[in-house]
Amino acid sequence: MTKPLANASPLPRMTGAQWMNRGNAVYLEGRAHIDGVDHLAAEMDATWGAGRLRLLVDAEWREKFDRQRVKFNKAVWEGDLEDVERETARMASAWRKLHGLALEANAAPLAPQVWETALDDGRVVAIVRDMVDVQHVTSSGRRVDVYSLEEIGRIIQAFPEISKAKATFPGATVIAARGPDDPLRSIELDDSIPF
Repeated sequence: MTKPLANASPLPRMTGAQWMNRGNAVYLEGRAHIDGVDHLAAEMDATWGAGRLRLLVDAEWREKFDRQRVKFNKAVWEGDLEDVERETARMASAWRKLHGLALEANAAPLAPQVWETALDDGRVVAIVRDMVDVQHVTSSGRRVDVYSLEEIGRIIQAFPEISKAKATFPGATVIAARGPDDPLRSIELDDSIPF
């Protein structure tokens, strides 16, 4: 974001995610920063497991990471573009810091035979090719429900209404599902974070 000219009056601070409505250029700039952090978070979940990385570091770093998540979410939903730029950079640093700490601690990344996704209720679903690959699932204090591809096939066969949209609209993909709000959004933190 460019700085205003010395004699120009600065833009008013935006609240209530109004930065998203400042025009296409401002929206795209903010979205580009957020997308970068979202991509990094997806890479970390693919590497370490859904929600597992923060559990592989000590409580002090887990708390710092969670505090940064609060600031990141607040910037996205209530801040101005400068807030979004600053907190996305800090959030990316926080992800990288936890990744480095997990590597230093010799924590095991997710095995390539396991795919995970987080559900809105906090559970993690791990999908494996077959029951032989169950040995590669790591819970690390999370509730992990494991399904083999054969079990998923049985579920789809037993409950065809689950996949009715796919049958009705070939090639359709689920692009969004709404769950409860992130509980960290309601937390106010005013302390500084070392990211």
